[in-house]
Amino acid sequence: MRSVPLVLVVFVLLSYVPPVRSGLNIYIRQIFDSCWLFKGVCKKECNGELEEIYNILCDAESLCCIDRKDMPTLFVK
Repeated sequence: MRSVPLVLVVFVLLSYVPPVRSGLNIYIRQIFDSCWLFKGVCKKECNGELEEIYNILCDAESLCCIDRKDMPTLFVK
């Protein structure tokens, strides 16, 4: 009989747990979708409004988009 109130309390507490989303965590997804020393993001196309430029390919379908300020400077003699 002592376990009946305990079971009821557990069911009430479990009803307040939010539902779980499927897929990767947002932070884990950023790590796997990052490119070029974690400064770029793999996307289908770069956004010109955010001053992003294309640097390298992530895979066959996505580009590595990097901010212009994060691009290295080229030294030419």
